[in-house]
Amino acid sequence: MSSPSASSLLPRDLVHPIVAGLISVIVNYGGTFILVFQAAKVAGLSPALTASWVWSVSIGVGITGIVLSWLSREPVITAWSTPAAAFLVTALATTPYAEAIGAYLISAAAFVLLGLSGYFDKAIRLIPPGVAAGLLAGILLPFGIGAFGGMSLDPLLVGWLILAYVALKRYTARYAVVGILVSGLALLLAQDRVDLSGLRLEFAAPVFTAPAFSLNGLLSVALPLFLITLTGQYMPGMLVLRNDGFKTSANPIVTLTGLGSLLMAPFGSHAFNLAAITAAICTGREAHDDPSKRWIAGVAAGVFYILVGIFGVTLAAVFMALPAAFITTLAGLALLGTIGGSLASALADAKSREASLITFLAAAANIKLFGIGGAFWGLVIGLLAHALLNGRLPWRAARYTASTRSDSAHKQLVK
Repeated sequence: MSSPSASSLLPRDLVHPIVAGLISVIVNYGGTFILVFQAAKVAGLSPALTASWVWSVSIGVGITGIVLSWLSREPVITAWSTPAAAFLVTALATTPYAEAIGAYLISAAAFVLLGLSGYFDKAIRLIPPGVAAGLLAGILLPFGIGAFGGMSLDPLLVGWLILAYVALKRYTARYAVVGILVSGLALLLAQDRVDLSGLRLEFAAPVFTAPAFSLNGLLSVALPLFLITLTGQYMPGMLVLRNDGFKTSANPIVTLTGLGSLLMAPFGSHAFNLAAITAAICTGREAHDDPSKRWIAGVAAGVFYILVGIFGVTLAAVFMALPAAFITTLAGLALLGTIGGSLASALADAKSREASLITFLAAAANIKLFGIGGAFWGLVIGLLAHALLNGRLPWRAARYTASTRSDSAHKQLVK
């Protein structure tokens, strides 16, 4: 994939990637960041410690996203671990905050070691393409459904966004996502539904918390945090990149985000990693028709994250002031192209179609067992289905193919 220099970019090349980056940030803060505030409330954190959590995770996500996107010239979108934040809503109720900080450090160190070992990339290559596409489509399906699910609660807003999207797709597909963002905000302002009167612009200040280490923190927080983030964020995040044709190695991504998490953990950051859902907004055609210019979306998202981090809970509250129906509809419509492309890829090969369909349905079911989320179980079920329906596990098939080629080459030499 070509890597154009920043100086070769034209002004028109910047609009769509920047908007895509902005939408991904709005969706993240407006859709899932509430979990961080819920976890902070459960832990009994002060406003200063809560603001430090916002600061550390936002600044860390922003810097790693900018660095990775700039160096790779691919849209490497980083984010905090959403499933981990959901897990912490319950875990912090029984774990002292200092022990949780120690657990964050252990989990982050494990990711640094995983990235340096090089094993993550090897694991990704073992996943059949159809199963990977089915997994991605299943993960994103609830967001596509959510785009229409708000119709019963907010018919005017949701109906307006859907009609605007379809009309813009018909006449100017390139500006569809930009158009629904602008028109949706205009409608909300006209209805006086965004109340920002109580907001004050304040800078967030990092607060250092000395970590404490315990067996309870290791087993109850660090281990689940590592597994949940690995299976719920990194694996689907890499599948998003691969689905849109990007070849960046996972090893530097895991290493750098793990290192960033390690540095930011004492200030409250639970984990940040490769984004999955919101990444798809920046890696597809909606960000730019030319894949080689979509890396701008990664840099733009990083800049927006840093701005939120600097102003702490103030700008986060702005995003959260937007109606939930607006956030879910915006996210779902922005991801329609990715969902459609993933389904097409999953069902393209007749031999693996059923296994891919099983993967899609299992991932969409969002199975939760042993504290591990649906992305992991969808992948496990899909791989088992692929093995049973095709006679061998994918890594054994790879070995068999390699062995067959070796035997064939040997016979040619004998002849």
